[in-house]
Order: sequence, then C-alpha cells, then structure tokens
Amino acid sequence: MLQHQLGEVRIDRIVESEEPNFDPLAFFPATTAEDWAPYQDWLQPHPGNPALGYLTLTLQSYLLRTRHHNILVDTCIGDHKTRQGTYTPPSWHQSTGGVLLRKLALAGLRPEDIDYVMCTHLHSDHVGWNTRLVNGRWVPTFPNAKYIMSARDLAHLESVHRKAPMVHFEDSVLPVMQSGQAMLVANDHALDDEVCMESTPGHTPDHVCVRVTSGGHRAVITGDLMHSPVQVAEPGWMPRFDLDPVAAAQTRLSFLERHSEAHSLVCGTHFPSPSFGHIAERGGRFQFVDALPAARRVTDP
Repeated sequence: MLQHQLGEVRIDRIVESEEPNFDPLAFFPATTAEDWAPYQDWLQPHPGNPALGYLTLTLQSYLLRTRHHNILVDTCIGDHKTRQGTYTPPSWHQSTGGVLLRKLALAGLRPEDIDYVMCTHLHSDHVGWNTRLVNGRWVPTFPNAKYIMSARDLAHLESVHRKAPMVHFEDSVLPVMQSGQAMLVANDHALDDEVCMESTPGHTPDHVCVRVTSGGHRAVITGDLMHSPVQVAEPGWMPRFDLDPVAAAQTRLSFLERHSEAHSLVCGTHFPSPSFGHIAERGGRFQFVDALPAARRVTDP
C-alpha cells in the first residue's frame, strides 16, 4: 500500500486488484500495434496477446484523511456482484474475499469510520463497494457516510436504466438512494476548503475529478478521465467506454495543461503502481512522471 502526505491531508491507495486485464487494441479501438510501439513500458506480458501485451487497469479507491473527515473516492467492484459483459474481465464477476475492506482496515479504518464517499461517476467498477450483501439485501457498506454524486450523472444513469435495466444501478446505486444517504450535487461541489469536485465531462455527461488542496499543495484524483498513463502522452486516444469521445479528449487536454502548470500530484484511479505522479510538459508533449520517491510504502497483509 502506498500513501502520500499532501499538506495536512493524507492520501492512501486502497487497492482491490491490479493485474493485466485489457487488450489495448480493444480498449482503444482506433489504435494499432504500431501506435503502441513507443509505449511498451505501459503494457505487461499476457498469454492472450504475447506480441503486444495487456494493459493493467488497477481497481482502487483513494482514502483522504483530512483534519475533519475520512473520505473514500470511488469504491471499485465489490463482492458478490454480477459483472458480466464482452469487455468485463472474468475476475470482476462474483468476486469474494472483502479485499477492499481488508485494505481499509490495514489503513486503520472500519466502514463505520468513513464520513463521505465521493463518486467520480457511476460506472460499475467505481461503485461496487457502495453496498454489501447482508441477509440477502444490498445495504450501504459505509453506514455513517454520505454518498456524494453528481445529480446530472445520476439522472442520466436512471434514464439509461429505464430503457435497459442495469444490474449495477440496482445493486450499488439504488440502495444508497433508498437509504437516504445519497447526496446529489452539482459538478463544482466543495466539501470543504480542502476537497472539492472538478468538472471533467465526456466519459459520462457529468464526470468529475476530485481535487485536494492543502498546505499550498494540490492533488487531483482522475476517476475515468484517463484510464492509462499513455493518455497523458496521447490525450486524443479514445477509449471504447467514453460516452462522448470528442468532449472527453478535449477535457483531457485542458486537464493536462491545467495540472501540469499547477504541478499537481495526479492520483490515477486506474493507473498501475505507483499510481501517484505528475504531469510534465516536454517539447510540446505531456508525460506522466511517477512520484514513487515521495510516497511512503506500507506493507500489505
């Protein structure tokens, strides 16, 4: 486990899984093997595609500990969830073991200790641990937390669900709404003077990043604005899962310009370890530079 101190805010990675699990040509369908040649460092060997390799998409939450609150940003896949689809790794389906909760305990917290869950968006791999199965019912995993989510993104998801029912809405979003713990906000919502949302539309209609400011330092948690560090160098590469690919590419470019200039600590939600880094501009192009020397490693169980 890695943690980073940003002013008076401690940021911990809470990793549910990290394995090579996506074919890069399927994930970025407009790319070719030749496009990937300069970026082999971001690919890992995989028996299914030994010539090219596979992308590692880490499933993780970021735990923010401020002076006032314990905040969990996104909640991964979850246990006992039905997660099947053409582009869904088999390991996401009906997983068990409570990995995220065990990692949270390693960080010194129980589910009851979480004050807020902040949702960058409402896709299945970001809301799974919003709930857990208790006596055959889905109930909020974090009983004392408010779940902060974009009102506009929720309205979009509800509209899609009415046309074609989505199991992750039923098992990981609806129970939170029914419990009264959902807190619907605009995309510029500020939790306090240290933690706020930053509008980054495109992947979903009202996708947000989460920005942290403390002690003169800034960090930002990406959600699915970018899925891989390769998109720092290639912000125009459009993943299969962006709802509005053109808007998402424009959002990525403005994000890179803004946070490169601010020298923000970038916490890549799906980036492989160490996931912490900075955006550097060199020769008119951007590069993701790992920030491992600044992060403190804590031994996983």
